[in-house]
Amino acid sequence: MISKSELRTEARALRKRLAEATPDAANRLAAHADPLLDALFGREAGWVDEAARGRRLTVALYRARGAEIDPAALARALAQRSCDLCLPVVEVLDAPLVFRAWSPGQTLAPDLAGSPAPLADAARVEPDLILCPLLAFDRFGGRLGQGGGYYDRTLAARPGIAFVGLAYAGQEAERLPMEGHDIRLHGVLTEVGYTACRKV
Repeated sequence: MISKSELRTEARALRKRLAEATPDAANRLAAHADPLLDALFGREAGWVDEAARGRRLTVALYRARGAEIDPAALARALAQRSCDLCLPVVEVLDAPLVFRAWSPGQTLAPDLAGSPAPLADAARVEPDLILCPLLAFDRFGGRLGQGGGYYDRTLAARPGIAFVGLAYAGQEAERLPMEGHDIRLHGVLTEVGYTACRKV
């Protein structure tokens, strides 16, 4: 059986090829902001309109590194739809992430893991939706990440938060190995649209 390390090596190479082959993927992904929000927070999902809800949605994104699909255009689309945005921050290694308020264009600085993050004086917030990068995904909510476990620890500490992967459509795998601590995705948003993951 192929190891997760070998899977990651293959997935990184595939993702790099997909990034080069579909340079417009990030803009195409952003065009699906409405279906994403409707699927997770629309009336069919048990939510009502913003006025009745009494507050704005807070969405956690990330700053793309390497060949990760870039959520910058999606961030702008979500902000135009009255969503508040935030970014994950590693304040303590091997601990759950915290989230700080962020708007496109604001100054960032590396956190303890070296990822671009809002400055320490930015307000801490709790997201309703966490959008994360990945190396591969399957239709059952399986996600292959970088291996640091930050999102798994974060979601384990925050049950009930919507958890969606952002990816190129070509990153889909038939079935990924899942361990007991792995948190499954609720869905995946790619340049071709949003897909809810199947129940296992």
